[in-house]
Amino acid sequence: MNRQVKCKTPRRPPPRKPPNSQKDPVGVYLRVRPLTAEDEECCIEVISSTTVQLHAPEGFKVNRNGEYKETQYSFKKVFGVSVSQLELFEHVAKPLVVDLLHGKNGLLFTYGVTGSGKTFTMTGSPGLGGLLPRSLDMIFNSIGPFQAKRYVFKTDDKNGMEIQCEVDALLERQKRDSNFTVPKTPSSRQKVDPEIGDMLRPEEACKADNVDEDSSYSIFVSYIEIYNNYIYDLLEETQEDAIKPKWNGGGTPVRQNTDFIPPQSKILREDQNHNMYVAGCMEVEVKSAEEAFQVFWRGQKKRKVANTRLNRESSRSHSVFIIKLAQAPLDADGDNILQDKNQVSVSQLCLVDLAGSERTARTGAEGTRIREAGNINQSLLNLRTCMEILRENQMYGTNKMVPYRDSKVTHLFKNYFDGEGKVRMVVCVNPKADDYEETMLVMRFAEMTQEVEVARPLDRPICGFTPGRRHRNQAFKEERGALIDNDGTSVVNGMLLSLPPLPSCELTDPNDEITLPRLIEALQNRQRIRQMITDEYNREANMMKSMLQQLDSSLASKENLIHEQNCRLAEKEKVIQSNKNEIDRLEKKNKTQEHKIDILQKTTKVYEDDKRSLQQELETRGHRLQRELSEKRRMEQRLQGMVSDTQHKWEKECERRVNAMQLEMQNKLWVKDEKLKQLKAIVTESKTPGRPDPPPRQTQTKPQRPSREERPPAKRSASPSPLPTTTPVRPLHRRSRSAGGEKWVDHKPSSSLDLGTVLQPVIPNAIQVSTPNEKALSKCDRYVLTHQEVASDGEIQTKLIKGEVIKTRGGGQAVQFTDIETLKQELTTTTVPSRKRKSSEGASASGDQTDGAWTDVETRCSVALEMKAGSNMGPGYEHHGITKRRRP
Repeated sequence: MNRQVKCKTPRRPPPRKPPNSQKDPVGVYLRVRPLTAEDEECCIEVISSTTVQLHAPEGFKVNRNGEYKETQYSFKKVFGVSVSQLELFEHVAKPLVVDLLHGKNGLLFTYGVTGSGKTFTMTGSPGLGGLLPRSLDMIFNSIGPFQAKRYVFKTDDKNGMEIQCEVDALLERQKRDSNFTVPKTPSSRQKVDPEIGDMLRPEEACKADNVDEDSSYSIFVSYIEIYNNYIYDLLEETQEDAIKPKWNGGGTPVRQNTDFIPPQSKILREDQNHNMYVAGCMEVEVKSAEEAFQVFWRGQKKRKVANTRLNRESSRSHSVFIIKLAQAPLDADGDNILQDKNQVSVSQLCLVDLAGSERTARTGAEGTRIREAGNINQSLLNLRTCMEILRENQMYGTNKMVPYRDSKVTHLFKNYFDGEGKVRMVVCVNPKADDYEETMLVMRFAEMTQEVEVARPLDRPICGFTPGRRHRNQAFKEERGALIDNDGTSVVNGMLLSLPPLPSCELTDPNDEITLPRLIEALQNRQRIRQMITDEYNREANMMKSMLQQLDSSLASKENLIHEQNCRLAEKEKVIQSNKNEIDRLEKKNKTQEHKIDILQKTTKVYEDDKRSLQQELETRGHRLQRELSEKRRMEQRLQGMVSDTQHKWEKECERRVNAMQLEMQNKLWVKDEKLKQLKAIVTESKTPGRPDPPPRQTQTKPQRPSREERPPAKRSASPSPLPTTTPVRPLHRRSRSAGGEKWVDHKPSSSLDLGTVLQPVIPNAIQVSTPNEKALSKCDRYVLTHQEVASDGEIQTKLIKGEVIKTRGGGQAVQFTDIETLKQELTTTTVPSRKRKSSEGASASGDQTDGAWTDVETRCSVALEMKAGSNMGPGYEHHGITKRRRP
């Protein structure tokens, strides 16, 4: 048994459309809503008729640096707060209505944040009609005299339009009127709802020009909403209309009848021309603007709205009002509609009121409201994604797939973006500061949408009949009616009655010879007149034939000329088409090059910024390097000075230590010599005990000089101790190292203490100041600072800090310190340990001679040591101690 192989039905290829290289960008218009409070902060400023500026409100930081940023956005037209509804309609919707009457499609939708005035812009209020009622009014004002009778045009279930004769239309009307189960459409004679009464003023009515008078028109309207990504028909008659359920505060309907059936969602389908439509959607034929708006208002009452924190009547769904115009040409006589379905042209205008994007944190939504807001934001996000991919494909020549099917909104209007009509968008914004972030996102999306281009729709083909048929038929009917007299006789019969009347034909006598000849003469006259009329008719007919022949010949020549011109026109069109293709290619190439240029400019700008920053960093490092080099030179000079000073100091210190070591060795030798001499004297005295003592000297004026043996050895140290300041041997002033021929600035602070020392630095040619100043420094070459501080042993030491005065480039003076001298005062001990000398003779009679005379400090101080630099005189040499002679 052979199993049947399942095969897929081949997809019908799309119809071939003539190429159309002409494209128009999406027209984006901006409308600014007035503020509700005058003292409220405004973040939008209208700069010109095409530009607005967005200001960041207080406390809002736009970029990462925390700076306020002002951004400008450009649109095709900007409408301020003072723009009327009529002016907005003239610029935005009127061109789309004109295209609709000429057989072209159009799409108009409002976009913006919740509470920005989208519904008011589309619908309006009594006395301030929006775009929708004004469009309906203009359509019916333009095609009013040319409308076909009801049910002549009939919609099918496949987005097509059928046409039937007036007899079938009459039967259909009678059937609808007699069938009460089928709902009737509201007529213009019914009572108007007070909420929509007087939407338009009579003086604001407008009418389109150049409407085809040789066609008959019919208007069909439908109204749907897209709620939670499901499509619902707002004109569908359901049990909900009879029951009228109440809605609670949470947005959930309270059912009053257990048999209530909720409305069923509709699906999208594709017709034979690959156009998307809503299957099973109810299309109502209307004959006036009032009737059409009544139908719209009937569906508007069913639309999903809710009360949120930002908007009292916030739309929770996207609404789409479709105006479909069917037109068919009249026959050759201009009396009846041509019964040919292929000649029926259908165009539609979609007016879309998109729900506003919102943030749940601001609206305070809960439960069902959160789900609705999520679906609304998702559909708007998908619309933005489609726009971005379309723009990328057109600008950069890519072929990315546009995700139309991700949302019902984009899927329904896919054909418009593929070139089935004009697309226009009205962006509504609220200038209050609370909506700044959402308004900024809306502005960016709207400005990006302007770069998307849509193919221009083609013109409707001409049917080929002579134009002006309707007018000519009406003129013929009027002329024929004028030719008919009130009595029903025609003008022709009048002309026949204008012939000579026949004489009386009654014969009373057989021999009457007058009546017959008179009758014969009258008939002959009538025959002659008839012949004259016939000849005149033939002559006129011949003239008419000759004129027709001339017209035919001229028409043939003109047709030949037209044919030649058409051939030339076709050639020119081919050239133009090739030029257009070349222009398109060059435009694409130009766009690609512009994109590359933009990238290169951005890259160049980045590189220039990097270069500028690197140059600044290089300059900064160069300055830092110069400072470091100058600091290095100063440090080198300072170190050289310090090295030279240290070397000089250490040379002096080494010389001092060598001298001290030599003096210590000499003292040791002197002490040994003294010990030997004392030992010799003891030995000598022990050998001569009977020798009398020499008489003592008189010491009234001079003190007795102790013997050499009695003098204790002086205490020596590694470095010579300074002489006591109370009894100097030679009171000489200490000369400072800085004394010279230069001028000095002697800076002695007022806080310096006077220590009362004998040795003081004397600086000639010095200017003494307590605070240095520029005037004193400019007159001197050297500088010395007297500084006092407490040393480690608790004594006060004085430092002389010396430096050189250097002139700077700016004309000032600077001091560079080169040397430091330290002056320190030390106090010696007043008690010197005595040195006892052994005597072989024992203790003398007087006890005051126990210690040697050299142990007395006063006695030692009375002896001066005189040595010259470089002399060999010192301890151990003869005559090194000279007793000072005191004056009596």
